[in-house]
Parts: sequence; C-alpha cells; structure tokens
Amino acid sequence: QVQLVESGGGLVQTGGSLRLSCAASERTFSTYAMGWFRQAPGKEREFVAAFNWSGRFTYYADSVKGRFTISSDNAKNTVYLQMNSLKPEDTAVYYCAARLSSVAAPTVPVEYRHWGQGTQVTVSA
Repeated sequence: QVQLVESGGGLVQTGGSLRLSCAASERTFSTYAMGWFRQAPGKEREFVAAFNWSGRFTYYADSVKGRFTISSDNAKNTVYLQMNSLKPEDTAVYYCAARLSSVAAPTVPVEYRHWGQGTQVTVSA
C-alpha cells in the first residue's frame, strides 16, 4: 500500500522560502510518478508541479514557474518541493500525490491514486 507523508510546511514572510518533503513507502517511485498540488480555502485543488512518467522531466504551473522546484531522492523515497520567493497567494494546504507512471496527465488531480495528508503553508504579507 502506498503511503505518502508530507512535512515542512509553516509560516513564512513574503519573499521567504520553504522546502516541503514527501516521504513515500518503498518501491513507490518504480510504479508511480509524483506530483504536488495545493488547495486554498474556498478554492479547488490545483496543480503545482510534477514529474513525467520517467522522472526525468518536470511540469510546473505557470503561477510557480521559476520560483518552485520539484526534486526527488530515490534512495530516500522522498520527493521535495523547494519554494522560493513566496507570495501570500501561495498560502494553501500542499499535498503530494502519486499517479501510475502510465498515466500521461500530470496536471489532473483525478488521475492521482494516492494522496498525503497535506501540510499547511502560510505566507504573511
């Protein structure tokens, strides 16, 4: 069973940085491609960043491109989201998620089978 556990959220000032981590159960990366999503109060869950099926290429939402970076450490079964130049509009609960590698729709939440519990990121003005 795939388990995903996020950590690293918190309160940061505008312009600050945070690094989120998502620890996955063993062998997750051999079957699943990973992504990050976020959900602000009263809004739908939205795509943030993801790997393609091989893990070699990345996708980013336009709103975070150039500021956020997704990466992974396969030896630690962990995916990261480095967030720089944070803005108040980045405030949300951030989720990591896993989709089957055969699914070629990295930005669509419904394509992801497994989700972590989420970690709160709050950016103060």
